[in-house]
Amino acid sequence: MTALRAASWYLPERTVAVADLPELAGMSGAERETCLALGIDRVPVDDSLTATDLGVRAARQVLVEAGISAAEVDVLIVVESRAPRALVASEATLPQALLGADRALSFTVGGLGCTSIVPGLLAARGLLAADPDLANVLVVHGSKPATPHRYRHPVTVNGDGGQAVLVARDGPVRIRDILVETSGKYWDLFRIDYRDLAWARWREECTDLPRYSFELAVETRNRLQSLLAQLLRRNGIRPGDVEHYVSQNLSAGAFRFYQEALDLKLADACSVNLRRYGHLGPNDALLNLYTAMGGGSGLAVVFNVSPAASWSAMLVEFGATTARSHHL
Repeated sequence: MTALRAASWYLPERTVAVADLPELAGMSGAERETCLALGIDRVPVDDSLTATDLGVRAARQVLVEAGISAAEVDVLIVVESRAPRALVASEATLPQALLGADRALSFTVGGLGCTSIVPGLLAARGLLAADPDLANVLVVHGSKPATPHRYRHPVTVNGDGGQAVLVARDGPVRIRDILVETSGKYWDLFRIDYRDLAWARWREECTDLPRYSFELAVETRNRLQSLLAQLLRRNGIRPGDVEHYVSQNLSAGAFRFYQEALDLKLADACSVNLRRYGHLGPNDALLNLYTAMGGGSGLAVVFNVSPAASWSAMLVEFGATTARSHHL
């Protein structure tokens, strides 16, 4: 069985109210109205920290929580940032050097936007299954917006945050199954034209708003319905057996969409964290899971969606249960 032995998040203490975002002054009335109706009150911000800094701070916290040193990390998987600090340079080995994880194999995964944590977990699971000498796989991500603007029209508002999860064979949160699907139809639905532009002029844009709002929404509904049905069926459980359903944080509207499409209720932790932190890229689905779990036990399903486009559903058990893993 594969498990999350420990998990930690670094969230800057300084926060900015969405109503005070500087980009609001240059928005149209409709854009401003959409931004303020997302259900996000504030987002954590620290412009002095890079994505790597955020991830490394979370990684240091999780190593302390797990009671191991950086030298005991066998593999370091870095979920790549949306805008690397430099081309050609290695985003994987810089965190390795900063942590002092000198004996670890280090590499990156990504390309799926918000769902990029999923290939990281799948890679960790595969490595632990393939090599009995490996014990600790650290999956790390630092999330920052790719542009100076934090509002991503019409989707969400991005906050800063770091996440680190230590994947091992045993732990309090056990991964029973992971399903993920991708589609190339929407590969550039959101994009930043950055060549020959200074970073201050970078702007992320949706290249086709009707396609995002309608076509991708319908496909997302169908994909998630299919993934959930398959996840429950092949693990022999019913919808009512699941203690918590959680998703990533995009907007209050997205939560309503998931609940209506899947005929379920998302954990209250999702809306609480949405208001407090906004969207934290690949980090907020697991943050919502750990917030929802508290000190309880049971089963949880974690949904993740990216307009890249990718869809995933993960089944975990937490606390005192005796269920066995579905081995991929």
